[in-house]
Amino acid sequence: MRVSLKWLKDYVKLSVPAEELAAKLTMSGNEVGEIDVVGATWEGVSVGQVKALEKHPDADRLLLATIDIGKETITVVTGAPNLEAGQKVPFARVGTQLIDGHTGKLIKLKPATIRGIRSEGMACSEKELGISERHEGIMVLPEEAPVGMPLSQYLGDTIIDITTTPNRPDCLSVIGIAREVAALTGHEAHIPEITYEEQGAPIQDAASVEIDDPDLCSRYCASLVTGVTVGPSPQWMQQRIIASGMRPISNIVDITNYVMMEYGQPLHAFDYEQIKERKIIVRRARDDESLYTLDGMKRELNSDMLIIADATEPIALAGVMGGADSEVIDSTTSILLESANFNAGSIRRTSMRLGLRSEASARFERSISPELAPIALRRATQLLVELGGGKAARGIIDVYPGKSERKPILLTQERVDRILGVAVETERVRQVLTSLGFSSEPSGVSSELLVTVPYWRTDIRLADDLIEEIARIIGYDEIPTTMLSSGIPERAPAPLLSLKETIRDLLVGSGMQEVITYSLVSRATLEKIDPQQKLGSALRTANPMTLEQEYLRTSLRGGLLATFSANERHEEDGIKLFEVGKIYLPKQNDLPEEREALAGILGGTRLDRSWLSGEETLDFFDAKGIVETVFNRLHVEASFQPAEAQGLIPGRTAAVIVDGQQLGVLGEVHPKTAALFDISTEPVVLFEIDLEKLLPFAGAVPRYQPLPRLPAIDRDLALVVDADIAANQIQAIIRSFPLVSEVTLFDVYSGKQVPEGKKSLAFSVRYRSPQRTLTDEEVDRTQQKILEHLEREFGATLRS
Repeated sequence: MRVSLKWLKDYVKLSVPAEELAAKLTMSGNEVGEIDVVGATWEGVSVGQVKALEKHPDADRLLLATIDIGKETITVVTGAPNLEAGQKVPFARVGTQLIDGHTGKLIKLKPATIRGIRSEGMACSEKELGISERHEGIMVLPEEAPVGMPLSQYLGDTIIDITTTPNRPDCLSVIGIAREVAALTGHEAHIPEITYEEQGAPIQDAASVEIDDPDLCSRYCASLVTGVTVGPSPQWMQQRIIASGMRPISNIVDITNYVMMEYGQPLHAFDYEQIKERKIIVRRARDDESLYTLDGMKRELNSDMLIIADATEPIALAGVMGGADSEVIDSTTSILLESANFNAGSIRRTSMRLGLRSEASARFERSISPELAPIALRRATQLLVELGGGKAARGIIDVYPGKSERKPILLTQERVDRILGVAVETERVRQVLTSLGFSSEPSGVSSELLVTVPYWRTDIRLADDLIEEIARIIGYDEIPTTMLSSGIPERAPAPLLSLKETIRDLLVGSGMQEVITYSLVSRATLEKIDPQQKLGSALRTANPMTLEQEYLRTSLRGGLLATFSANERHEEDGIKLFEVGKIYLPKQNDLPEEREALAGILGGTRLDRSWLSGEETLDFFDAKGIVETVFNRLHVEASFQPAEAQGLIPGRTAAVIVDGQQLGVLGEVHPKTAALFDISTEPVVLFEIDLEKLLPFAGAVPRYQPLPRLPAIDRDLALVVDADIAANQIQAIIRSFPLVSEVTLFDVYSGKQVPEGKKSLAFSVRYRSPQRTLTDEEVDRTQQKILEHLEREFGATLRS
């Protein structure tokens, strides 16, 4: 919000410099980002009056202008088509820095001889002064401009650019900022009085308004002004509109923009003669309707959009942009003026969908007060009568289906002191609130006030909101620093969060890198990771920003596979990635179940390139080792059993089992799935763990075990078994014997020396007793029992 201090002075006394005022506004919650001094570069430019115009003796299109600048009269050569004798114009002397109207660059004005006539100075356009982009003619000043006065003194201004918070729509207006300044500086805000003469028949005889959808339009007001003359707005109004960052168009349009910037209430002017049957209907659009807006674009409408229609068709997009068919043009003589209050969410959805963000929509999106509509309407009607030469019909139309009463808020002294941490006298509280436009009265109980909120403060609903107002006006820096009145609350335990952080640390320590991918994925990604998945069950966003982010992910696989694919083109060494995040599992007739999950992917060379490293690649057992490391450090005993999973190679996939419950899956990515993601690396191994299932097991506290005091006996055991028997099955049986303390698989072999359909598994077995030193005979007996058990269970034999 750009605010002209010259304009602001009309409503409140400015008793502090601009820099100090900006600091006060910033500290009170309205951040001033920039202070722009208009006229700072106008050194040497003053108000001049054209005394005479003569034709150039040697050029048909040039004129000799004699300009009085107070202390002297100067003749210059000009080609401006709009210059006339008697006009007052900005005049720049030689040496003045101006903006070149053709190149836009800053230049220093030099004397010039044009067709034999010396010209020392020039009359300036708005563009040359940096006021606007207008360069088609000389800027003409009002008749009351004093000749000889420096232009910076006459037209100069200071603009403060304020960033308002979303909950303060009242500060998107000059009057709103004036109220803030008044409270901060101890002065009183003066709001302009609204009076104008009403003539002719009542407006109800000339127009009618119907609100078909009151949930989207809580109030609609309208006035009628006839006999207006469309033309340029006065210079003072144009300057204020330009200072606010807008472009002057005509007196009618400028008045609506001026009042919007003044009060914060958007308005719209319709050509009354173009409204069929003189009826305004506020309703939802129909899906088959369209509208040509003021920018000349055809807009396809739908039932989510609110429109202003006449008896037959749409004539405006409510709160966003008017329609071309009812636009005010030069021949317009009757104006129906709209001032309404629309649903904030509806306006935002419409403006975003159509890409039509405007000053009007920005205000409606912040939920301006419905009580503002008739006030701003009367102010605009007053200006239309004064500046457009029109006659206002008697009364206004005011349809208000959303009217509600705001109850006073009870504010207690005890609450103020407790929230602020400092005692503020009740009288000081009343003074601050009164300065902001609140009214208060005793509730009947000592140190309690009933506070009535002014209509423009839609953000105030609770006593704590009032306390915030007290704090920011008194000044946060005026509140003394004190110790906390109570202890800091203890940290609430968050076991799942702690588990995720621990797992991240463990995986990074295992050489993996964490990635973060989007929770929203494309339809194509879901189909790649699971072609059989019913996409109707996956939750789709109603208004996706892009087709790449359309559905909530049901797995972390898609993001990891896509990230692996993107990185393998730029990475020559092995890639090891993981992600911890939420997945969204579909539920019938309900929102999806959000679950915390872990997924990892690895592939490529096992070691970084060097003369020592070989060509070994990361495989299933590297991934299994990482998963085992995580579970071991979490003190969770996991086993791996053969399994099948979508997108993974059968026979090279294992389920991760804890206490008989499957917590995840581990396996090599199927070549077809890898090809869908343009992955050329082979093999690529992926693992997934359900963290919420893991959580109950990860909380176990490890039990202390003393270091062994007695020696162990190590024996190697080479067994020949069927090729389809998993090593961990045999390992589990060996470990089940009491004297066995450790079992490690150190070799797997199949080839010429082993019968077809068989394989050799070699285990290192460590025997130890906690009570005594074992003898060879005891170990031999135990090993013989192990062999007999394995022979009965799997047909295992010792390899000779």
